[in-house]
Amino acid sequence: MVTVILRVWALLFGVFLIMIGNGMQSTLMGVRGGLEGFSTSELSVVTSAYFAGFLIGSRLASSLIRSVGHVRVFAALGSFMSAGLIAFPMIVEPWAWVLIRLLLGFCLSGVYVSAESWLNNKATNATRGTILSAYMLAQTFGMVGAQALVGVTPVETFAAFAIASILVSLSFAPILLSASPVPIADNIQPMSLKRLYQASPLATVGTLLLGGVFAAQLGMASVYGSAIGLSTGQITTFVASIFLGSIVFQVPVGWLSDMFDRRLLILGVAVIGGVASLTPWVFSPSFPILLGTGFIMGGMASPLYSLLIAYCNDYLELEDMPAASGGIIFIYGVGAIAGPLITGQMMNLIGNNGFWLFIAGTFVAIAGWCAHRMTVRVAPSVDEAGEYVSLSPTASQVAVTAVAEWTAEQEEEADGGS
Repeated sequence: MVTVILRVWALLFGVFLIMIGNGMQSTLMGVRGGLEGFSTSELSVVTSAYFAGFLIGSRLASSLIRSVGHVRVFAALGSFMSAGLIAFPMIVEPWAWVLIRLLLGFCLSGVYVSAESWLNNKATNATRGTILSAYMLAQTFGMVGAQALVGVTPVETFAAFAIASILVSLSFAPILLSASPVPIADNIQPMSLKRLYQASPLATVGTLLLGGVFAAQLGMASVYGSAIGLSTGQITTFVASIFLGSIVFQVPVGWLSDMFDRRLLILGVAVIGGVASLTPWVFSPSFPILLGTGFIMGGMASPLYSLLIAYCNDYLELEDMPAASGGIIFIYGVGAIAGPLITGQMMNLIGNNGFWLFIAGTFVAIAGWCAHRMTVRVAPSVDEAGEYVSLSPTASQVAVTAVAEWTAEQEEEADGGS
């Protein structure tokens, strides 16, 4: 395993730096926006703009790469990202932040496609699972590291945004110096929503809803923390607890996924996430309760994404998986755009606890839909189901497709050897 990781360490380190920069700007939106007097509604639009840009980028990145190549796309989009981060404290207006966040989402989507293409190209069937898991850990640890940096940097100054920009700029060097040319992938059209729904209604609706949960966690947690008067250090610790939970729970959920009907696990994870999210609403939202809730809430959301994709793949042929992954990314993006907007409106209507009510209600909706689908369809047996692989909701279609194809290939090899 160590040998495999050493082969791609530069790419992983570059991704780690990018995620620190991205994680810093995501948290800074809520903290600095609150200091600047932005309303919750304004910050919810700023948050959604990032996911709108990401969705647009996911549809156009492949075409850009086919036109000018991975290296040029990566370098150009990375440069725009770095410039956008510097622009935040220079134009402190909600409309400007919306445009910058839209640009950052678009750029980061293309950066992910480029980096994941390089990683996938360096992997073999024997090492792909290890490399993909290491990539997801690099992403998540980068987001956790970002919170530590925001927590010790004066957010009311230019410094925090400058640090994020510098880290993104530095990330280019290890990636571009170690990246080799990769074959230009076919421009695969996403599977239509109708076909995707026919293949797996549970995964389609569940992913749509989960997009809203994850976007609310990623973008609105800092807005919520600022609104209830947490210090910058407390906000960053709260956000970090969400990502730490997503790391810790991946392994036990993955282990259970290969032993039970995945629908039972989807149901259970969604129920736990919903109940945990209600805790700060029912009890006083003290800081320890917020940390515990964030840890469990994040620990349920990220593995749930992997579960839904694995369950969807159980009903697909290998040749349909790339198109299906494009459909999943699209439907997830739609939910992610809507999530912060709905959360912001609920916080305006019923107060700050609207943050928790939206997340809890969405988790419960996933659980309810799962329970309904269990009454109308027979699931594949545990032996027939493909393997579970940890997958971050921030991954592009390249990683989602690679995971799907790798699990299918593993299953074919197991069948051939039995």
